[in-house]
Amino acid sequence: MAASSAKTEQLTIDQLALRVGMTVRNIRAHQSRGLLPPPEVKGRTGYYGSEHESRIELIKELQADGYSLELIRRLIDGTGGSSAEVLRFTRAVRAPFSDEEPQFVEAADLAERWDTNDPELLDRAAELGLIRDLGDGRFEELSPRLGRAGQELVELGIPIERALEVVARLRRNADSAARTFAKLFIESVWRPFDEAGRPEERWPEVQDALERLRPLAAESLLAVLQLAMNDVVEKEFGRTLEGTGRRRRKR
Repeated sequence: MAASSAKTEQLTIDQLALRVGMTVRNIRAHQSRGLLPPPEVKGRTGYYGSEHESRIELIKELQADGYSLELIRRLIDGTGGSSAEVLRFTRAVRAPFSDEEPQFVEAADLAERWDTNDPELLDRAAELGLIRDLGDGRFEELSPRLGRAGQELVELGIPIERALEVVARLRRNADSAARTFAKLFIESVWRPFDEAGRPEERWPEVQDALERLRPLAAESLLAVLQLAMNDVVEKEFGRTLEGTGRRRRKR
C-alpha cells in the first residue's frame, strides 16, 4: 500500500522543488522550454507526480554530463517523452569504448619506467591523452595497457621520445578510424531512424546497434592492423635483407 501511495503522490510545485533540490523558478523554466509535461490542474493548483520528479532527475544527470538543455529537449522529444529511453541511450553514447580502468602513478614511477626525468615528456604524454596531471607529482594513467606497451618499448632499447612519436602517429590514424565508424553509425543507423520520425519502439534497436558497434570497431581495427603488419613487416624486412646482400657483394 505504501508503494501504491508513493506512485499516486501529488505534489505542488513548491513541494516538488523541495523534493528535487531545485528552485520553483527553474522548474517553471523547464516547463516553458518543453522539458517537463504540464501538471495536473485541480481548481487553480497544479499538481506534479513521479513522472515529473524522474524527468527532473534525468535533466540534472544529463546536464552534469555536459548536455545542453536544448539537446536534452530534442532527446526527450525524440523518445516520445520516455525518460528511461533517453537515459539508456545517452549512457550508451557516453560509455567508454574500453573496459580498462585508469590507474594512478607517481612521477617517480613514470621516470623509472621511461628511464628519464625530462618534464617535457610528461607534458607530451598529457597532450596525447595518455596521462592526466593531478598535481603534487601524481598522474592518472588513462590506458595502463598502452603504458605497459611503452615500458616494453623502452626495455627493447627504444627511447621514450620515439615511443611517444609512435603513439602520436597511431592516435592520428585512430582518430580517422573512429570518425569512420561514427559516420557509419550515423549514416546507416541513426539517419534512417531519424528520418522515420524516431519511432519510440525502435529506440532499443538503435541503442543495441551502438553497443554492438563498440567491440566490432575494436576487433575490426585490430584485424586490419594485423593484416597490415604481416604485409609491411615482410616487405620492409625483405628490403633490408636485399640491401644488406648488395652491400656485402660490393665488398
